[in-house]
Amino acid sequence: MDANTTPSTSKSALPLGIFFGIIMILEFMVAYVMNVDPISNPTAGLIMNASNYLLLPVVLIIVACHNFKKSNFGYISFGESLKTGVTVCLIAGLLYALFSVVFNFIFPEFVEEILRKTKAVMIEKSPDMTGEQLEMALSWTKKFMNPVIAIPATIVMFCFLGLIYSLIIGAIVKKDKPQSF
Repeated sequence: MDANTTPSTSKSALPLGIFFGIIMILEFMVAYVMNVDPISNPTAGLIMNASNYLLLPVVLIIVACHNFKKSNFGYISFGESLKTGVTVCLIAGLLYALFSVVFNFIFPEFVEEILRKTKAVMIEKSPDMTGEQLEMALSWTKKFMNPVIAIPATIVMFCFLGLIYSLIIGAIVKKDKPQSF
């Protein structure tokens, strides 16, 4: 690459965003096939959530920023770090949201199973909850499983995480090009 060409943040972020999305999909599929339930098994839920919402995004944003910095002659601005990190999480969130919708369409009983398990956990954790409160909580859970809400909510959530992590990572890894006179 010559000195006049600016590398694209998307070239660094796109493959890692796809990788992140595929990892989350595979993790979900393995848990589903092995009947590992993060709702009734808090340890499995903690491990899955920690990897999907903390470990994977942070590591992959760092790698994407490093790749961009390497292709940009050792320089990355704060804004380029933000774009790179948010793009990684945007792609991953989009893939995972689309997969979830397709999965729930193919296996509609999965949604009912989740609602049934959620109801059982709510009753166990809050036995003094009234029937009306329980139904309201379950109706909100069901609303967030609707594709019209689930897709944008998942994408926004992952973009927000990407933004937060990118702000922190960008502040650490940024190295601006020296100004030429």
